[in-house]
Amino acid sequence: MPMTMQTLVVLGLAMAAGRRLALSTFGLYLVEGALGLPVFADGAGLAYMAGPTGGYLFGMFVASGILGHLGEKRWDRSPLGTVMAMAIGTIAIYAFGLARLGTFVGYDQALIEAGLLPFVPGDIFKIALAALLLPGAWRLFTTLRG
Repeated sequence: MPMTMQTLVVLGLAMAAGRRLALSTFGLYLVEGALGLPVFADGAGLAYMAGPTGGYLFGMFVASGILGHLGEKRWDRSPLGTVMAMAIGTIAIYAFGLARLGTFVGYDQALIEAGLLPFVPGDIFKIALAALLLPGAWRLFTTLRG
């Protein structure tokens, strides 16, 4: 399973942008995909969004709102806060993604093997990377602003 940086970017930008901007930005992304624009990795259109991986897309929308809110509360200013926020966002993505994928593969071990286990190592890496990058980026931004 290839690892993409999509969730790191979605969740990191949501924390930096705030709830309203994060939801409107990711919502527009979903609308573009629903209209058939090639913005998703493996397809486009409403049929794709209603397919097995559509729950992960909806989960990213929900997670962007959660992370935007946590960013407004300044959780991204420390490594521990960033880890906790990113973990919450990742759990939201998994919850919606697995719920939808389960309707296709069943709610048993196959679901865990197909929709969770292949992604956990990459997500742990992305959470650690965010914990290193986001607090440092805020410190740099604050320093440059004077």
